[in-house]
Amino acid sequence: MDVHLITEGGIEQCDADDLPALLERGRGLVWVDIPRFDAEAARVLGEVFEFHPLAIQDCENRNTVPKVHVYTDYVFLALHSPELGKGGHVHHLELDQFAGPGYLVTVHGPLDPEVIPGLEYRETNAVRKRIESGRFRPSRSFELSHAIVSAMTRHQEGFLGILALEVGLLEQRVIDEEKEDPEEFLEELFRARHGLIAVRTMAALSREIYGRLSTLTRFMPAEGQPLVVDIADQFERIKAMADGETEFLQAVIEFHQAMTNTKMTIAAERLAVIAAVTLPITALSSIYGMNVIVNEHTHLGQLAVILVVMLTMSLILLRWAKHQGWW
Repeated sequence: MDVHLITEGGIEQCDADDLPALLERGRGLVWVDIPRFDAEAARVLGEVFEFHPLAIQDCENRNTVPKVHVYTDYVFLALHSPELGKGGHVHHLELDQFAGPGYLVTVHGPLDPEVIPGLEYRETNAVRKRIESGRFRPSRSFELSHAIVSAMTRHQEGFLGILALEVGLLEQRVIDEEKEDPEEFLEELFRARHGLIAVRTMAALSREIYGRLSTLTRFMPAEGQPLVVDIADQFERIKAMADGETEFLQAVIEFHQAMTNTKMTIAAERLAVIAAVTLPITALSSIYGMNVIVNEHTHLGQLAVILVVMLTMSLILLRWAKHQGWW
């Protein structure tokens, strides 16, 4: 695990054994970043910070939805960041946080084996680099947490931008009526919709978490309230953007389905014309065919009359079909 001490002078790397002294001293902001939950992480969380066993258990296990638990002197948060996988699957990269007076503990949740290693540190590494460069100097845990979650929302916005670009390309292919496998194209449409719905759900649930935090004024310092409201607004904006793109994609899907249904209707009408023209001819030939041609000799007179009748019936049916607008 990485133990950092953030002061006005910068950020300092410390040892895990120094944690009790750092917390007792109360000088600067202590940031503990735990890449993987293991026995050492369980010991630090349970013995050094004395967090609730259920909160520690939430760090060890995968949380399917974001959550918040408020305790006497700290808050536990579990949030997710999206990552696109194979076949349109959206992975949920979990980040758990313990925010208390003078410290922030971040725990990276269980990772799917298909996710590229290192992506789970994207937000925390970005904030650490800002601190190291001197562009950001948090003095309280909720300030540091706000920066990390803001990095998560920026990634969600970028992820949404990639999906929006894909939706635009799909729309262009529908308008251009490109010749391609309809089943494969429909699968691409629904994969894009799945990604949008995943981001929308992620942002909506996270928005509810911070909406809950904004009401707990007795636990949150007054200076931290604007930051909580800001994060809630960021998630609300991501949710609204995902809703807009989902509606647009749904319109593209409906347009594609309408075009497909129209082609099927036109094909059915043409088949109906063919059936209407050939059915009477088939019926007439089946009745008279054996008597006119297959005999001791062909009755040329009857054959000529029947052919004229067939031609006349076909022309009448074609004219009727034209009048109906079938072709």
